[in-house]
Amino acid sequence: MSDVNTMRAISQDVLGGPGVLREVRIERPAPRPNEVLVRVRAAGVNPTDWKHRQTGGFLGEPPFVLGWDVSGVVEAVGIGVARFTPGDEVFGMLPYPFGHGSHAEYVTGPARAFTRKPAGIDHTQAGALPLVSLTAWQALVENAELRRGQRVLIHAAAGGVGHVAVQIAKARGAYVVGTASAGKHDFLREIGVDEAIDYRETDVAEAVKDVDVVLDTIGGDTSVRSLRVLRPGGVTVSILPVGSDEFHEEADRLGVRAVRMLVDASHSGMRAIAELVEAGKLRATIAGTFPLADAAEAHRLGDTGRTTGKLVLTVD
Repeated sequence: MSDVNTMRAISQDVLGGPGVLREVRIERPAPRPNEVLVRVRAAGVNPTDWKHRQTGGFLGEPPFVLGWDVSGVVEAVGIGVARFTPGDEVFGMLPYPFGHGSHAEYVTGPARAFTRKPAGIDHTQAGALPLVSLTAWQALVENAELRRGQRVLIHAAAGGVGHVAVQIAKARGAYVVGTASAGKHDFLREIGVDEAIDYRETDVAEAVKDVDVVLDTIGGDTSVRSLRVLRPGGVTVSILPVGSDEFHEEADRLGVRAVRMLVDASHSGMRAIAELVEAGKLRATIAGTFPLADAAEAHRLGDTGRTTGKLVLTVD
């Protein structure tokens, strides 16, 4: 394969810690019908990336190239693509989970997974947004139908999904309660949280009541306990797709709803995200940027579980 037909990518041959990641040269993909080839300029790194690196997750055994977030420039379009032309700046999330591969110089994906990148933000900012924003949008808006004046509890509100969910909830006119360690409470107030709770010092299930919507980003016992803060008819949406039957059984007992979900690629969702960005109502906090070759360092930082906001790989 000649250089024009290959690209740099971050791959792994075995499961394990960040050290299993390595830069390789692989064949550059070509867009199929209804697909676009995007030259990647930035790609977010998310907890699902380091979980798949460690366990294989939905993808099974490596080798594979991780990454679902993309911001970049359309390089070529497949047959039937009318939405974009080469040179368009776009951002989006590749179909989750099997559309992975954005931690590379180029990636292909369905044209409908992308929308135009807002002109007012750079690729790093745009590359940080898709997966966390679509997760929060689909949880709060599509599944919970969050409305103006409602009360929402967002767990881990300073995290990647959490800090975006706060902004989406505020844009919809909700009252937001957010949990985080005390050192992150100033940050929570900056992004719009009305009431910050230190989960290390406070039993959230006892301190919070009469909530319409809970966004559970943690899972386990948190999912079940979150049901107890809801008003009758309220809903807890967990972005952890598997767990014990107790979650649904307790919801039935309490007269509330329990929903588990996985994020899904969506053009309409990405358009809604872009509109919030353009209106100045949504911005990702960048916890760190790393050149593509240093992906392992981004994973090491992500593994600590202590970052505020998003980690992003940049591709020159």
